[in-house]
Amino acid sequence: MEFIEDGLYHIYNRGNNKQQIFFTDENYLFFLKKVRSGLLPHCEILSYCLMPNHFHLIVLVKRIEDGRIRDLNSAIGILLRSYTRAVQKQENIKGSLFQQKTKAKKLVGNVNETITYLSVCAHYIYQNPLKAGLVKNLNDWAYSSYLDYAGTRNGTLCNQELFYAFAGVDKEQFLIESETFVSDKLQKDLF
Repeated sequence: MEFIEDGLYHIYNRGNNKQQIFFTDENYLFFLKKVRSGLLPHCEILSYCLMPNHFHLIVLVKRIEDGRIRDLNSAIGILLRSYTRAVQKQENIKGSLFQQKTKAKKLVGNVNETITYLSVCAHYIYQNPLKAGLVKNLNDWAYSSYLDYAGTRNGTLCNQELFYAFAGVDKEQFLIESETFVSDKLQKDLF
């Protein structure tokens, strides 16, 4: 992955052969703890959603200091290897937990005059649990930052101020838009 200073990225990966990567509540929390300690030195986390067999992060790469962008690649690798080792031990399994290549899509521009790709991507990742039939309401999925944006949880991992500044929306507008499903065509254009 090649990251650019001050770039917005959607980073995602899934279980090898689409297998499960999160087995317990503690797994989700451990992964987020690793994100906080391993990735925050290199980027701001704007949004996330962890699903049973994959994860999504939306990040803003911090300004370059002593090769920090290259270090973000390394930090992602360390995060995934560390998490994999813990799950392998817990579940008594061997082999790759994640697909070989973590993907990063740069989020640039607008969908139209009023909607940014950043806000559409955030809606898309927040809607994953709904589309997968895991919950009936966005507020019911504990493993996404949507709860923080909705004000029902006081999480500190995501930089909401930066998110709203880059997304070009206010909180009320964003929450209203979150209830509208992202179209299949727009998803294809985005990903």
